[in-house]
Amino acid sequence: MMNFNEYQTKAYETEIYKGKADPIQYLLLGLHEEGGEIAGKVKKVLRDEKGVFSEKFKEDIKKELGDVLWYLSALAKEFGFDLNSIAEANIVKINSRKERDRLHGEGDDR
Repeated sequence: MMNFNEYQTKAYETEIYKGKADPIQYLLLGLHEEGGEIAGKVKKVLRDEKGVFSEKFKEDIKKELGDVLWYLSALAKEFGFDLNSIAEANIVKINSRKERDRLHGEGDDR
């Protein structure tokens, strides 16, 4: 099984945006676009399929989530972060919120 850092290394081998656009802007737009595609597909299932997610739909979403992961991975790399450290820090943060009963509410430092 591949870990996040292995994925990040392999995914970065497919980047073609360097020298063509501002990397941060390009990646943020791509991340937003892919997230929007997922939201749009879910919206159509809610509207047309009464919220029933077919196996085909789930496979399509899995592919879109992969695209989100690619952009997230590249964006992290542009900022000098590896995905394993991001994932580990996030687990520490959300576990701390859980222990302090702060999973609800607003703000990064709750």
